[in-house]
Amino acid sequence: MQTYAYGYPRLGSGREFKKIIEAFWKGAITESATVEQLDSLQEQMIAVYEAKVDLFPVGEITAYDPMFETAVMVGAYTPANLSEYYALCRGKNALEMTKWFNTNYHYLVPDFSDRKWPAFSVTKNRAKEYHEQFNRGIPYLIGPFTFLKLSKGITPEQFDKYLQSLTAVYREILNELPAAHIEEPAFVLELTDSEIAAIHRTYETLGETGAKMNLITYYDAVDFLEVLYELPVAGIGLDFVHGPANLDTIRKSGFPKGKVLIAGLIDGRNVWKNDMASSLAILKELSQYTSSLAVSNAGPLYHVPVTLQGETLPAELTERLAFANEKLAEIEHLADLFTSGEAPLAPQKSIFGVDTSVQTRVAKLKDTDFIKSIPLQERRNLHDQMLGLPILPTTTIGSFPQTAEVRKKRAAFRKGQIDKQEYQGWIRHKISDLVSFQENLGLDVLVHGEFERTDMVEFFAEKLEGIATTKNGWIISYGTRGYRPPIIYGDVSRPESMTIGEIAYAQTLTGKPVKGMLTGPVTIIAWSFARNDIPLANVAYQIGLALQDEIRDYEKADIKIVQVDEPAIREKAPLKRTAWPAYFDWAIRSFNLTTNTDPKTQIHTHICYSEFGEIIEQINLMDFDVISIETTRSRGDILESFEKIDFQRQIGLGVWDIHSPTVPDVKEMQEVVERALKVIPKTNFWINPDCGLKTRDWPETEASLRNLVMVAKQMR
Repeated sequence: MQTYAYGYPRLGSGREFKKIIEAFWKGAITESATVEQLDSLQEQMIAVYEAKVDLFPVGEITAYDPMFETAVMVGAYTPANLSEYYALCRGKNALEMTKWFNTNYHYLVPDFSDRKWPAFSVTKNRAKEYHEQFNRGIPYLIGPFTFLKLSKGITPEQFDKYLQSLTAVYREILNELPAAHIEEPAFVLELTDSEIAAIHRTYETLGETGAKMNLITYYDAVDFLEVLYELPVAGIGLDFVHGPANLDTIRKSGFPKGKVLIAGLIDGRNVWKNDMASSLAILKELSQYTSSLAVSNAGPLYHVPVTLQGETLPAELTERLAFANEKLAEIEHLADLFTSGEAPLAPQKSIFGVDTSVQTRVAKLKDTDFIKSIPLQERRNLHDQMLGLPILPTTTIGSFPQTAEVRKKRAAFRKGQIDKQEYQGWIRHKISDLVSFQENLGLDVLVHGEFERTDMVEFFAEKLEGIATTKNGWIISYGTRGYRPPIIYGDVSRPESMTIGEIAYAQTLTGKPVKGMLTGPVTIIAWSFARNDIPLANVAYQIGLALQDEIRDYEKADIKIVQVDEPAIREKAPLKRTAWPAYFDWAIRSFNLTTNTDPKTQIHTHICYSEFGEIIEQINLMDFDVISIETTRSRGDILESFEKIDFQRQIGLGVWDIHSPTVPDVKEMQEVVERALKVIPKTNFWINPDCGLKTRDWPETEASLRNLVMVAKQMR
């Protein structure tokens, strides 16, 4: 029984990936030093693999993002140096960013819009270079079908022609390789017959190279598994955790002789310890269909933190967890159990995280708890009279720059170097300065800046019962941006108010409305490691009730606007659209439960960086009053979706891409607004950035917001 692993976190146990690249951005190290240090990080990743498993890829390291790295490799983009490379990642003409399948990892989207026929070519055979440099491991590639499927600007009529051209380039790459680890997660999507036929042609061509190809799929089941059986590949990787239908197909159709079944049985997307008895039973059943088996992870390991070592979580929780290093050990252990014939030890777990009062509250929910007492237009009239906002009101999404000073002060408080009174006094000083700053700019609806918040999910996790946070459980969100997903381990409740102190204080400083800022239940679930022992709907309703209690506290403090962010609602949707109705039912209901309070409160929500046009009808079922949504990198494509439905709510399409340090000028922002007003009534339109300003510096923030306010004044 061989062992096989992939997707080890490139972030590094000490976030070395982030430190290396950001040092280059700051001019602290040269391009050659950056490349050398990234290679060193790849060497460390290989060493971890070698200690635990037999087979693994080499070349998973990247200077920013594997999809963009692939785009450069095949000549879709041709940066002359690392500075030009990063300009395409985060500069003025940066590529659009969106979620990688239904995960919280973001990738840069290769764009073939408005191009002449792209002459793909091997500009740099990275797979060959890494194979020769490290001389072990299987050369890593994102598959050609997945690369094109996740790109944009290719019509269905053009797709096959593009794929044929790209296949010729991949054939050239593979001609110089003895083997390849090829990841094709797009194979688990719902594909057309023509796409499946194109996949067959592509791999028949690639098989002519003689390279020993391991074809890896994950995140769900493959609907056309029998077609994969026919391909000239050495091994097929299947996800048996998130794609149980893979096992059903094998039961029906068997598995071909001469190919290795790389069985994904260790969950790569969640942190719970593996149920060895269950996995061993599946492995034994699979052995009835093939003798060529390898035990693997089900999905890339970069979705979980590097290691549990050094964490200080409660013992009752730690005994339930496995991070990337521990999952490699689980792969090894599962293979050993199969080979030895030993029975796995039954886990001894204490009762942990149970709150019967929370369970009872959810059980008593009625349909009316999810429906507001006053319809949208009546609420609009109330809000217009109460708020008195100008046409094209301006606001921001919530957070303001988290400077080194902010992080240092927060760290000092966490370490006990300053007391609570001093810290809260300092936070109030920052809030006071920010309120004055926003008033001087001329913004219409203000925020308190979120200086006290480490992260839009972690902050709430620290204040809710039933959720734990880690000390060093970092994973990558995009580029070098990392976050620490909380762990939802039990029934969720709110012991006391979480945010009212800062919001209410900010409101006392101004006559303009200050938004209360909350993260919605779906996003808290999506950006955490969720429970897998009860339905996610129940988890969402538990969180929704806790947040509803927080909104009621806002209302008692005369906060008139509350924003409940749900940027992950599209991301969390199942990959198979047949499963969408069940998911969106509880996802939308959890939002409506959260916000079902006093109808005089104007409810905002924020959504960013996903393919929202696909779910525009579902978004319209979320009972908010105002939505802010990302549009700058997608160049306003979302507008086409709003033309197709009866959308009566207010909307702010982002006019400033906050993931780029470039300051947009007034003309750029105005063009976005003018295009939007061709579709959206001016009485329903807000002007705001794409997202929160946490990652930006103050000079660019001030300059960009001044331009944003200027646009509103000129348009009025």
